[in-house]
Amino acid sequence: MRGPDLARYGAAAVAGGALALSFPPRTLWWLAVPAFVVLWLTLRDVGARRAAGLGFGFGLAFFLPHLWWIQHFLGADFGPWPWLVLSALMALFFSAVLAFVPLVSRLPAAPVWVALLFVLQETARGLVPFNGFPWGRVAFGQVDGPFARLAVVGGAPLVTFAVVVTGFGLAAWLPRPARWRRGWAVLPFAAALALGPLVAVDAQDGQRTVAVVQGNAPDIGLDLLTAQGTLRANHLRKTAELAALVRGGSLPRPDLVVWPESSTRTTDSDPVLDRAITDLGVPTLVSALRDGQNAVIAWQPGTGAGESYAKQELVPFAEHIPLRPLARLVTPFADQSDLEAGTDPGVLDVAGTRVGVGICYEVAYDYVLRESAAAGARVLVVPTNNAWYGRGEMTYQQLAMARLRAVEHGRAVVVAAISGVSAVVRPDGSVVSSTGMFTDDLLVETVPLRSELTFATRFGGAIHVLLTGAAFAACAAGVWTRRRASAGAEQG
Repeated sequence: MRGPDLARYGAAAVAGGALALSFPPRTLWWLAVPAFVVLWLTLRDVGARRAAGLGFGFGLAFFLPHLWWIQHFLGADFGPWPWLVLSALMALFFSAVLAFVPLVSRLPAAPVWVALLFVLQETARGLVPFNGFPWGRVAFGQVDGPFARLAVVGGAPLVTFAVVVTGFGLAAWLPRPARWRRGWAVLPFAAALALGPLVAVDAQDGQRTVAVVQGNAPDIGLDLLTAQGTLRANHLRKTAELAALVRGGSLPRPDLVVWPESSTRTTDSDPVLDRAITDLGVPTLVSALRDGQNAVIAWQPGTGAGESYAKQELVPFAEHIPLRPLARLVTPFADQSDLEAGTDPGVLDVAGTRVGVGICYEVAYDYVLRESAAAGARVLVVPTNNAWYGRGEMTYQQLAMARLRAVEHGRAVVVAAISGVSAVVRPDGSVVSSTGMFTDDLLVETVPLRSELTFATRFGGAIHVLLTGAAFAACAAGVWTRRRASAGAEQG
């Protein structure tokens, strides 16, 4: 590899690493912009093959640190291969779309079209293979910065586009400021600042006091497969503690209680759970494994199990096993039966409130909580189980997604994590309170109820289609421009 090539690949790797650093638990959201400035500079005047290679290097430098928690989860039993293979597979999406950069960079306002390719890449990653893996979207790193406000208009796809086009636009504009006097590259940032008044804060339909029961799980990695009894006992014990504190006046009586994902196994007949919730005297969303589904059940004091929601987006190689013979090389769940995916939107009527539900991994998918909000949910709940992944960054990455969903839909979000971090999030994405990791804890907070549908809730899906379609249109226009140039050269 020649020196100039080595410098380009090194710069692409630095840019990918900077993008990884822009994500929570750090508050370095602004690093994403210079990351894309550098990436644009590496892509200047290169062919498709080299652009693809630079995209792969950028993607690998991003995903290896971003997904390090996979190594913590599986490394002791399976070595580095699950982490390396997943990171490389995700980097291939970067490689595939950036191969089109030389094609669309011929068009006017090239940074816009290349940024749309980035949205296309995130769209593809959220669909394939096996229903996709939408982790690490640029928007999820922006919850502490002003770009997140754009989510109220166009959700995560618009936030990603704004960040990327700002970086690419600055890289193209700064060397030639006299040519682009208006400096349009800063417009997305200015628009984000201007959207501040549109971000929801106040209650519209009253308030509800919500309690989160974080019973905790031992930090034992894959041995959690045999610890279901411990998880159930921990959450029953913590629920009894909540009941005692409420009776003693130390905590206000909640209107609704939330248990974390898979904190118990149950059936519709569960006398022990009945007694615990009847003693508490508060409707409880019990997130449980029931009848082959990962479900959230509205458990009522005195009457037991009521309506429920079943997880729609199951985790590949964990909750459903594709390629089962090969899966044994990368997952401890290969011999387990597949869970059954739900088909109905996550909306439950409980405690006199319409509650939207998305379970764990589902918070990364745009449609899940959008459906809930559109169906009338006044508050959103995200039960999750991150105990598998140790004390790494995974739980903070997921909390960032929940915070972005709060802004996107103008709803408070309650995150109930089995071992932390649990949190109560305001509709503007700010965190009211949160727990630590691998500790038992209780959160009791009052959250605003809201009914107004944001622009993103109403039209976010259409905006996503528009942005993705524009990326395809740019590629088609690039092909047409190249053919016209070739025809002109032949005639000349």
